[in-house]
Amino acid sequence: MWAVIQVRTYPFGRSAQLRKVRLGAPSPNLYNWKLTIGRWQSVPESEEWRCVLYGRLLCLKQDSEYLYYRTCSSPSPSTPPLSDLPSQEQVDTGGKKSIANSGKSQDDQILSIIKHYLNLSSNLSELYARWSAQDPNFKKKGAQFSGIRILRQDPWEALISFICSSNNNISRISQMVEKLCIHYGLFVAKIDDRSYHDFPTPEALAGKDVESNLRSLGFGYRAKYIYRTAVMVSQEREKGWLNSICNPESPAFGIGAKPGGAMAPEGRQGYREAHEKLLELQGVGPKVSDCVCLMGLGWGESVPVDTHVWQIAQRDYRFGKSSQKTLNKTTYDAVANHFRKLWGQEAGWAHSVLFTADLRSFADRLASTKKVDIAVKEEGAEVEIKTEVMTAVALTAPQEIADVKIEVSERKLVTKSPKGKKRKQSADGIIHASKSTETRRMSKRLRSDAK
Repeated sequence: MWAVIQVRTYPFGRSAQLRKVRLGAPSPNLYNWKLTIGRWQSVPESEEWRCVLYGRLLCLKQDSEYLYYRTCSSPSPSTPPLSDLPSQEQVDTGGKKSIANSGKSQDDQILSIIKHYLNLSSNLSELYARWSAQDPNFKKKGAQFSGIRILRQDPWEALISFICSSNNNISRISQMVEKLCIHYGLFVAKIDDRSYHDFPTPEALAGKDVESNLRSLGFGYRAKYIYRTAVMVSQEREKGWLNSICNPESPAFGIGAKPGGAMAPEGRQGYREAHEKLLELQGVGPKVSDCVCLMGLGWGESVPVDTHVWQIAQRDYRFGKSSQKTLNKTTYDAVANHFRKLWGQEAGWAHSVLFTADLRSFADRLASTKKVDIAVKEEGAEVEIKTEVMTAVALTAPQEIADVKIEVSERKLVTKSPKGKKRKQSADGIIHASKSTETRRMSKRLRSDAK
């Protein structure tokens, strides 16, 4: 059960309370913020990440046991009052406001937003255990990436963000999303000379000059897609349309959960319908549709497939080699259905873990090894027990470090891999090895009693 453990104070705009939420079992990479595309901004001097959600600036930081958070609201009267957002009790019981619930504190409502957005209600240990039991490859790799969660983003924000992701990289995607907020989003707060804006509404992006302005800001052909999709959602669909195609079991914030239907190899009926409806929008293909279904609409069985995922399927799941360089619909569906059959209703989450594990920037985690040697030596009436623990982690070395052996300390060595034995699709590797030794002496009688 999640709870607010402690409140303490330090300066921060109009709100100065720092709170913390117990995370449960410690996990060193519970939230790998570097994998988040979008509006979260790193603040190195305070070790925080900041983002505007529901008209409030949220700041998060964590240690191995707690997630710390604080908030700052906008002085603008146009900001939606937090009392209009549902409390945790409303979220749990159906999302309908009542006089009794309207008195919930702002702290309770902010905590509800954080738990919903970070998907904290899901039990990671149980999910990883289930996937590992069903898939030896996941069991081998997943343990090194135990803190990955699928965010429950706002459906509209997820839709536009993934339209921006087409033929793009993470840095440019984040820059585009930031430009959308600055030029069309509601101003919320200014902290340390930096302004923070909420994500723009469909109506804001459906204005007369939006397309031309976005082109001037460097959006290219995506400008037309964003504008046309905004028009379709705000003017050609009923109000709340995106929320209506969310997974009933994982609905938009403030709406009570309901059964989502029976699972099938190709996914639940609601997922298939949502996927097809998204394809009617400008700039939305099968992969973008699945990304939005997974991270914005809550359909956990949605498996976005690209050439990278196709390579994983070929290499690790015996899909066989293929000369085709692009995915057709048949292959796309076959890969996604295979993973759904293997991992079940949260296949998209498991797929994201293996996708992360396959990134070159995280290759060192999979190469980590640990060896423990215990030696027992009898000397007269005493017994000497010597324990050595060797931990080795494969890293990447700069090109100029070639065929060298660098002495770091008496217990740490950095050794270059032999020439000609490079890892595929990787820079030259080095091995960072750490060794610790513990020696204990005890009498033979005490050792015999211990047995």
